[in-house]
Amino acid sequence: MKDRKLKSCPKNHTTPRIFVAGTRMNDGKTTTCLGLFAALQQKYSKVGFIKPIGQRFVKIDGQLIDEDSILLEKTYNVETPISSMSPIAIDGSFTKRYLDDPEKMGADLTDKVCNAFDRASWEKNFTLIEGSGHAGVGSVFALSNARVAKLLGAKAIIVSRGGIGQPIDEIALNKALFDQEGVEVVGAIINKVEANKMDMIRKYTSLALKRLSIPLLGLLPSEKVLTSPNLEQIRERVNGTPLNCVDEIRPRRFRHIVIGAMTVTGFLDTVPADTLLITPGDREDIVLAVLSNESHHTSGSIACIILTRGIRPSPALLERIVKSRIPFISVSTDSYTVASRIHSMTVKTQPGDDDKIPLIKKIIQENIDLNQIIDAFKPIKD
Repeated sequence: MKDRKLKSCPKNHTTPRIFVAGTRMNDGKTTTCLGLFAALQQKYSKVGFIKPIGQRFVKIDGQLIDEDSILLEKTYNVETPISSMSPIAIDGSFTKRYLDDPEKMGADLTDKVCNAFDRASWEKNFTLIEGSGHAGVGSVFALSNARVAKLLGAKAIIVSRGGIGQPIDEIALNKALFDQEGVEVVGAIINKVEANKMDMIRKYTSLALKRLSIPLLGLLPSEKVLTSPNLEQIRERVNGTPLNCVDEIRPRRFRHIVIGAMTVTGFLDTVPADTLLITPGDREDIVLAVLSNESHHTSGSIACIILTRGIRPSPALLERIVKSRIPFISVSTDSYTVASRIHSMTVKTQPGDDDKIPLIKKIIQENIDLNQIIDAFKPIKD
C-alpha cells in the first residue's frame, strides 16, 4: 500500500518543489519560508505554498487552518484556497484517532495531502513546502516530514540554529531520515547566528557540512526584533488586564525586561530604551517616578508597565495612569512568575508585523544563495 501511494501521489510531477525542514521546532522554518517566498517571486511569476501538517492552528469557516499558512496567504496573497495550503491540522485527539484505525485514516490522510498539493501547485512555477518540526515529526501517524517530502516528490532544505557541534549533529541526524526515504537534501541554512561569529560559524559549518555532502546555503544573522514580543503578545501571555487604552501606530516591541524592586533614586537613569517594567502593584513610588519622567520628556525608556500580585493602584494614581501614553497592565501573579512566562515565550511572526516581515525578506535575500537552490532542479548535463 505504501509503494502504491508513493507512485500515484501527487498527479503534479512537473512543478519544482522544495521542502523546508528544521532540526527541531522554532529553528526558523517559517522565517525562512517567509523570506524564500519573496525571493522566489523575483525568479518565478507564480509561487505556491503548502504546509501539509500543522500543529498551531485557528478555526476558519469550521476548518482548522495552520497559522503559518494564514501568515503566508495574508502576506503574499498566494491565490490558493487556504484549505489546500493547510490540509491537515493535528488537534489533541488526532493521534489517538489515527491509532484506532490506521489503515483507513492513513489512506485518507495521504490522499488529502496529495490532493491539496496538486491544488496548491496548480499553474504555479515553483512550490514551497513548509515542514513541521524535525524530519521524524509525524512518524506516529506514518506522515513524518521525511515521508511527506518523499510523497510529494520534493527536495529538502534543513534549517538549524546557530552553532557548530550541536547543529551539525542534528543536521546529520535529520539527513539520515531523508536519506532513508530517498529524499535529496540540497542544502542547509544556519539560523540565529550572532553577528560577531558569522565568519567563524561559516568557516567551520562549511567544513563539517562538506563531510556530510550538504552544501551550506547561507547563515542568517540573529536579529533582536524578530524575537521581541509586542504588547498584545505580552498581554496574552501573562493573562493581563489593561488599565489604560493606548492607541499605537504599530505594535510596540520590548527588547529589555526589568523587575522593579530597587529604590527609585537613579532608577530611570539605568534603564535602556524599549524596556518592559514589571513591579508589584503597591510600588507606587516607582510608578510615580515613571509618570513624572513621562510628563517632562516626549519619550522615555519605559515602554510598558506590568503591575503584579493583583494590587490595583489608588484612585488618584489610577487617574494618572489612564491619561498616560505608557501601557499599564495588571496581573494576579507575582513578578517572578510574570518574568519567567515572558522569558520563555516563543515569538511567532504575525501578518500585522510590518516591522518584521520586510526585515525577514531582506535577511533572506542578502544571506541565502537562491541560485544554488534553483540549480538543484536543473537537468544534470553529461
